[in-house]
Amino acid sequence: MTDTPENQPEINEQAAIDSAEQVSANLSSAEPNNANVTATASQESLSTEQQDTVNKLRLLLAQVNTALVGQQSVVKHVVLALLSNGHVLLEGVPGLGKTLLVRALSRTFSGDFKRIQFTPDLMPSDVTGHVVFDMQNQSFQMNYGPVFTNLLLADEINRAPAKSQAALLEVMQEKQVTTEGESRKVPLPFMVLATQNPLEQEGTYPLPEAELDRFLIKVIIDFPNASDEVKLTKLITAGHVGDNSSIDSVKPVLSASDLLGIQQQVADVSIDDQVIDYAVRIVRATREHPSIYRGAGSRASIGLVRIAKANAFLEGRNFVLPDDVKAMAIAVLQHRIALTPDVEIEGLGVNDVLGQMLMDIEAPRK
Repeated sequence: MTDTPENQPEINEQAAIDSAEQVSANLSSAEPNNANVTATASQESLSTEQQDTVNKLRLLLAQVNTALVGQQSVVKHVVLALLSNGHVLLEGVPGLGKTLLVRALSRTFSGDFKRIQFTPDLMPSDVTGHVVFDMQNQSFQMNYGPVFTNLLLADEINRAPAKSQAALLEVMQEKQVTTEGESRKVPLPFMVLATQNPLEQEGTYPLPEAELDRFLIKVIIDFPNASDEVKLTKLITAGHVGDNSSIDSVKPVLSASDLLGIQQQVADVSIDDQVIDYAVRIVRATREHPSIYRGAGSRASIGLVRIAKANAFLEGRNFVLPDDVKAMAIAVLQHRIALTPDVEIEGLGVNDVLGQMLMDIEAPRK
């Protein structure tokens, strides 16, 4: 819905990198900056190869941002989750470009993209695929479901009952699908981006805790600001019939194999034991906070460290600062906790409680 028109000029690579760096700087300036850990001797600056990789990632960000106008923070969080080999839960009203985001992202690394529209009558086999008997060959054949792709959009996942939602549990964790006793691997990289409607809307089913915990982060996609909406409207209505436009201006930046290599580079980013302890203390605090009746589990600690590494790498560092952890904490935790009823009655939200909690936890200094 928010693609650039076909007649828009192709992106200049250096300008795109500069633009992405400015976006990254703007986002970083909004993050808390009340802690600092000096890099150790092993935490040197990025190599030339690593810096080239960072520049490509910034170009990738800029490419996607040309398609999804006014959602820079959303795009950055989704790319960070991809670099962390994680899954994303997107929440927002229809019509904000969630499908477009996945299509544009898949195009940047020449990956496959498939979409599942979750409905109350969706069956698990519609997601994973099923085995059928081929009369001509007199043998059983596997009809592969849409999960066998690189980027899977599970649209309106909370419109389907728990039985259909659970069809994603194995593939999200194990990167495989088991049917008739045989396990089949999905292509890598693999990422699920699930959209859900706010629970107050009719016809929605809450996601089970086991499935929520498999999403690395939750991102709220909201309406663009006034200037971005004007820009979006101008782009879509300039010489186009209908509301749909193309993503032809989004060009491949990486290959799927390149992306797998970058995920390994992100995993190799250095992190001090004090910073790991800080991440764990943040997660454990959710289990003891008086305003939270269901805290986050150990998977949150692991995910927080992983996406903090991705954030550090994208910022041009091969070591993690406490600020990287703090900047990603709310996105990692907000879907994993539940507030007590009295706090909700007072009108406080999850982000309010988590924000105050983060201010109360001392960050390491060195």
